[in-house]
Amino acid sequence: MIRQLTRSYVALVAGAIALFTVPVAFTLTDQLREDTAASVRREAETMALLLGNGNPPSCTALDEMAEAYAGQTPGEVEVTDRCGPLLPAPEQDAALTRALETGKSTTDWGSSFIWGPELQITVAARESRRDLDGRNQGPVVGAVRIVYGTGDLTGRLWTIWGFRAGLAVVVLAVAAVVGAGVARRLTRPLRQLNDTASRFSDGDLTARSPVTGPQETQTLARTLNQAGERLDTLIAAQRIFVADASHQLRTPLTALRLSLDNIADGVDDEFVKEDVEQATAEVVRMSRLVNGLLVLARAEAKVTVAEPLPLLDIVRERLDVWRPAADERGVTITLGGSADGRLLVLTSPGQLEQVLDNVFSNALEVSPDGGTITVRVEPRGDEVTLSVNDQGPGMSDAEKSRAFDRFWRGQGLTGKGGSGLGLAVVKQLVTDDGGTVALGDAPGGGLSVRISLRASTRSGG
Repeated sequence: MIRQLTRSYVALVAGAIALFTVPVAFTLTDQLREDTAASVRREAETMALLLGNGNPPSCTALDEMAEAYAGQTPGEVEVTDRCGPLLPAPEQDAALTRALETGKSTTDWGSSFIWGPELQITVAARESRRDLDGRNQGPVVGAVRIVYGTGDLTGRLWTIWGFRAGLAVVVLAVAAVVGAGVARRLTRPLRQLNDTASRFSDGDLTARSPVTGPQETQTLARTLNQAGERLDTLIAAQRIFVADASHQLRTPLTALRLSLDNIADGVDDEFVKEDVEQATAEVVRMSRLVNGLLVLARAEAKVTVAEPLPLLDIVRERLDVWRPAADERGVTITLGGSADGRLLVLTSPGQLEQVLDNVFSNALEVSPDGGTITVRVEPRGDEVTLSVNDQGPGMSDAEKSRAFDRFWRGQGLTGKGGSGLGLAVVKQLVTDDGGTVALGDAPGGGLSVRISLRASTRSGG
């Protein structure tokens, strides 16, 4: 918008310059043409009077005048042979024929556009015979032609237009600077509103826009601030409700699972045991769902602060926890990459462990028996990329686009669905720590979960 306003302002100034400067330059050009033609014509008419007299003193005066004129101006004088061979004779052409036959003068600029290299003015010379009104009515006895070089005129023309062009460039440059400043000042309230809206979209509902600028932007800023306050209040209440509800549900669910375990231990009926096992599985799934909601509520509340922690130590610790479950199905977990043990990443205590647990759980769920889960850690400048590749069925592009949605449940090879909060929790926790998470295709098939975390500038000991 700043560029558009600046371009509009410069275009307006350019239009004003063109409207007032170009006509003046054309007027000065026309005036230069007319003044030059009039001056040369006066000299030619004066010489024509001397030629018309035809006597020796007049011819001598004509020769001296033509010589002085050629020395002081870029013009050369040509006359017919009435005064003898003192001056060069003009070539016979239409202008000379017209002057000798009709007595009319001719002005030829040599070009239809401004002028050519020479200005030629041809004037008829009449024998001196005055009528009662003082006009010379004698017969035409010759002609005088002045060939005037226009090089000096061209230089003056470039001065006229060049000065105005240079002035226009300077004015436009100043207009661009002034226009950019004015545009920035006018759009500052809009930029502030955009910054506030961007912070809203990033989840920062505490952002507020300054109430400045024109009345319209002030009204918009107040409306946006009120909407932010309202949303912040509603979402805070929702988070409190989810956290309280999840916390309150954990105890009865735990008690219900213990009761089901006791029932299963005390009955011998296979049908009853099967029903109890199904109920226990649903209780376990509900417990995971409640735990996931509680984790999301705490993550959204941002109750922790990121700090430098050793990435490889955390990864190895969580792999040691998950290897027994992998060994039961013959799944191999490998750790590779170019990172060393001194690598630190910025993450909140406890959050990276939850991220890894969710990712490893999903990878193990979809991995076939005897498959391999590959974990790689690669430093990339000011970021560290942690990738977890499995050999499962992978996901389609449509599934990848929905995988981070809450309560969206994929289907593993075991046929058991998850809680639908695993990857949503991963994305929330990673984003809170200033990182990113993305899904891709693993080499050779399967899903690749790529997590980028901020690297700490402080090295580990």
